[in-house]
Amino acid sequence: MNKLKRQMNDDLRPEYDLRELRVRRFGPARRSFGGTLVLLEPEVAEKFPDASAVNEALRFLIRIAREKESSRPLRRSEGDPSGTTL
Repeated sequence: MNKLKRQMNDDLRPEYDLRELRVRRFGPARRSFGGTLVLLEPEVAEKFPDASAVNEALRFLIRIAREKESSRPLRRSEGDPSGTTL
């Protein structure tokens, strides 16, 4: 028991609370702790150096899609003889 007690006595600083420690697994069983995990195909992943570059590109694409959507004129509904727009 004395040997076990010596092993547990370490120099870890008090601000490191290991009771809250969470460990990630390696490989396909690995999970993210707080976000959504999205797997990119290899040919897509090689175009981006890191996650922030992927996020930046996706935000740009979303902005462009919204701008295009808002600039599109409203269509007449089919079967509406008055010719009014929606």
